[in-house]
Amino acid sequence: MIVKQLSEIVGTENDVKAENGNWASRRFLLKKDGMGFSFHDTTIFAGTETYIWYKYHLEAVYCVAGEGEIEDLETGITHPISDGTMYALNGNERHYLRARKDMRLICVFNPPLTGAEVHDEDGAYPLLSDSA
Repeated sequence: MIVKQLSEIVGTENDVKAENGNWASRRFLLKKDGMGFSFHDTTIFAGTETYIWYKYHLEAVYCVAGEGEIEDLETGITHPISDGTMYALNGNERHYLRARKDMRLICVFNPPLTGAEVHDEDGAYPLLSDSA
């Protein structure tokens, strides 16, 4: 059984922040935990816009606080996000994520992240091994 508290993650190597300051991701479960997915508590900060294209990962996201939107660049459709909204990137959609108020998102990735990933120039996380 794995039990973790947010307070145990804040300020550690599993408290990952975007270089541009747009978001912070507290990574509760990673590939090394052997669950087959990774689990993150992520804050997208108000007034930011982040381009993302997870070419190699599927992601499901549940908003538990805040307000913003996701723009699907494949369809041109923009969806509002607020407390209680879930979206799933089941087709590796390129998208913009925008926050009007700080958004707290619970995110699941498959395949799981190792923890060392950062967005590349395409907005993607590369596939990394546990040793990366």
